[in-house]
Amino acid sequence: MTKRLRKLYADGREFVWTSQIHHVTGTDCHKCTRLRVWGAGKNSRVLQADLVSKAVLPWGCATDGSHPTPKDVRTVIDYALTHGWDPDLPRGTFLLTESEHASAFELPGFLLTDRLRDEGAPDPTPRVFRAFDENPGR
Repeated sequence: MTKRLRKLYADGREFVWTSQIHHVTGTDCHKCTRLRVWGAGKNSRVLQADLVSKAVLPWGCATDGSHPTPKDVRTVIDYALTHGWDPDLPRGTFLLTESEHASAFELPGFLLTDRLRDEGAPDPTPRVFRAFDENPGR
């Protein structure tokens, strides 16, 4: 299956983004979306964020319908641009990591996680449950 590239225009610039659905495990299993964004062509520095869903469901692995919207992607782009991402640089990856950015960044339906890249990263389950308890209507 090919990846669908989507376009988003912000501040007079075209960004191209894609997302892939994964699952991460901890005490529970959670839906995770890997978001990748380019701001200056396919050879430019890519922005990557692994977003774990805040959904808490009564059955095994959380297979909720959450997926980042263009508004969510714009929020990720804006945050990354103000925290060091330079999309004009050639090659490489700018990671929005849980360890560096989770305390300052959150989307309404998602949390940053490092668990998809690093199995030794913290279990996202306690943070997901805490976020759910703070706003159970989401």
